[in-house]
Amino acid sequence: MGEQSMKDIAESCTKIALAKGAKEAGAAVSRVRDVTLDWRDGKVDRINEATRRGVQLQLYVDGRYSVASSSDLRPEGLEQFIADSVSNTRVLAEDPFRSLPDPALYEGQAEKDLELEDPKYASVTPEMRREAAKAMEDAARSVKGADRILSVTSTFNDTRSETVRVHSNGFEGQAERTSFVTYAEVSVKDPDGRRPEDYAYASVHHLDALPAAGTVGREATERALSRLGSQKADSALYTMVLDPRAGSRLVGAFGAALSGSALQQKRSFLEGKAGVAIGSPALDVADDPLVPRGLASRLFDGEGIAARRLPLVERGVLKNYYVDTYYGKKLKMAPTTGGRSNLQWKLGPKSQEQLLADVGDAILVTGFIGGNSNSTTGDFSFGVQGFRVRGGKIAEAVSEMNISGNHLELWKQLVAVGNDPYPYSSVYTPTLVFESVQFAGV
Repeated sequence: MGEQSMKDIAESCTKIALAKGAKEAGAAVSRVRDVTLDWRDGKVDRINEATRRGVQLQLYVDGRYSVASSSDLRPEGLEQFIADSVSNTRVLAEDPFRSLPDPALYEGQAEKDLELEDPKYASVTPEMRREAAKAMEDAARSVKGADRILSVTSTFNDTRSETVRVHSNGFEGQAERTSFVTYAEVSVKDPDGRRPEDYAYASVHHLDALPAAGTVGREATERALSRLGSQKADSALYTMVLDPRAGSRLVGAFGAALSGSALQQKRSFLEGKAGVAIGSPALDVADDPLVPRGLASRLFDGEGIAARRLPLVERGVLKNYYVDTYYGKKLKMAPTTGGRSNLQWKLGPKSQEQLLADVGDAILVTGFIGGNSNSTTGDFSFGVQGFRVRGGKIAEAVSEMNISGNHLELWKQLVAVGNDPYPYSSVYTPTLVFESVQFAGV
């Protein structure tokens, strides 16, 4: 199924849908190849290779809407599938807000190579995957203190995907991307009988951007060993220094309130806050889908809307929401885009080490353990682990603690942003420093 035939299939699907009675239709034809090798304690644990292909169809029939999918791409199979799907759509409830986007939103698509596909993808061999996974374990077991290791699991994953999207009102687009992931997880034995564990990973579009496998393995062991002897600290208000790798959890909880669906359903604590300060001046972040090699980069979103940089918060002031065509109509708001891509932060001048020196006494949060965030009220409570910071230096490990508060208060307590965005997450969070955060411990 080459690129041209994928486009032919998508175009055929929309034409058949219109012929069967749909007013509008959209079709996305995709093919994904995914290979995962898991290595555990000195040997291959599991190998999984899968190639999936299929079509997802959006149907707008007599004021009604449905989404249907099929993996049968034979012409005779598609004909029956689409006929049945159109017929099934007619029995659904009417929804006058459903339609394809205004074609004007397709215009202005960037003409640039985002470098999301690695031409070397086909050069990856089974031996390379095995060697990388083994190298992660070997490195994990080479770290001082490795005699405490109970188990090491490492993974190498590579994926290639192709998608062609066609809409009956004029949109055509295609996207290809590759991804490579290395992951290592290590569990160790604590003298008190506990079995703390931690992990390290890297995720990139291009094979040559992966860090050495040994680097990932060593980091996993070092992180696991650092959890030995962890205890609760006293309950109190502390300055919280949020490590970049952990930041996506907190940012994701905040971002849930930015969606058009949350606004329309009255489930957003940010409703009516556009143009209002919802954070400190240190909070300055935009959504940028056009970052070369960005983990969530794209030329168009899931509706075909041309990708553009979207300011979210500027110097603490809320500027935009994520609004797709459907919720834009319901909210009487102009669509922006249906979902997040890459977050780009206005970075500060200092490293995490320098920020720790500045705060002196704090808790460095390196991970979240359970918890919840209420997108309606903004209230949150998360389990955390990390380290006490004393005299500007990382001290003893802490765990089984809790932070709680409200997002509308917390982000106004942001006092510093680091210069170190985490490269293996599309959230790209740098070190964030919040003052006076409530920690519950002893």
